[in-house]
Amino acid sequence: MAFYFILRFIPIWLRKRFKSMIVCSTIKIDADKFLVFVLVMGFMTGILVAEIIIYFNLLSSLNNVIRGIMGFIIGFILVETFFYLWINLSIDSKTRQVEEILPDVLQLMSSNIRAGLTTDKALILSGRPEFGPLAEEIKRVGRETMMGRDLASALMDTTKRIRSDHLTRTMELIVSSIQSGGELADLLDQTASDLRDQQLIHKEISAGVLMYVIFIFIAIGIGAPALFVVSTFLVKLLAININTISSQMPSELTSQSTISLNGIDEGFINFIEKYAYISLMVSSIFGGIIMSLIRTGNAKGGVKYIVILIVISFGIYFVGSYIMNSTFAGMLVSR
Repeated sequence: MAFYFILRFIPIWLRKRFKSMIVCSTIKIDADKFLVFVLVMGFMTGILVAEIIIYFNLLSSLNNVIRGIMGFIIGFILVETFFYLWINLSIDSKTRQVEEILPDVLQLMSSNIRAGLTTDKALILSGRPEFGPLAEEIKRVGRETMMGRDLASALMDTTKRIRSDHLTRTMELIVSSIQSGGELADLLDQTASDLRDQQLIHKEISAGVLMYVIFIFIAIGIGAPALFVVSTFLVKLLAININTISSQMPSELTSQSTISLNGIDEGFINFIEKYAYISLMVSSIFGGIIMSLIRTGNAKGGVKYIVILIVISFGIYFVGSYIMNSTFAGMLVSR
């Protein structure tokens, strides 16, 4: 009952859009139930984050109501963003699988047609289990055509369930050939050959830009945190030395000095550390997006690179800071 009660308050356009995304992904679950689950998880996480912010007195400069609202919005957006990215990655995964095996399916269908089978039977026999998501769509087209549906419209429906430009153009060519009565077998062979050529070109391009991806990964994942470790340590060391010198010098000499020797407070050191955290986070996010754009031309695929860069860069930063502070601990002690 609770499921149907919540479902009544969800706009129709949102349900339709979400259902189209689930259909195009590899997720096998009822779209409405999954949508309700995602929204409920977002609300629960938002409430939890709001309670954590209030309980631990975070953002103490604001009142409890504003902090609670901000916490709820942050928690809700994070959960919804996570599920949105997960579904989109699933859609991209399904698209890649289909595009990789599409030439083989077309080649097999062409062979079946040359063997004397009709177009619909040749298509149905091409739906082998090893073809994955595309095999499921081929079987669906076969079932619908056996029930009397037009083959052309059934084929075009596959483009609504698989987001692939290659598949869309291929289905348009097949439908056009069926309607015009052309040599479908020759068309399928030529299309399969063209798709294989495109895949080879794409692999060559990916191999050519691999060095750029490696350079970005090393610069952001290893170089940046190592530099921040050294710079943060040097700032701490400089602050301690200045504070030591400032405390030991007479006040009249300090006021007459051409160089300011006033002590550096802990707030400045904390600012440097926060700046390092923010810089590593921002660099990892944009670095992951750039790496994905270079390799695949799709920014969505950068999520996995972002996670890897964040884990590696922060891991190197914290481990490096611990090693530096442990090794040169004597230099950080005020004398």
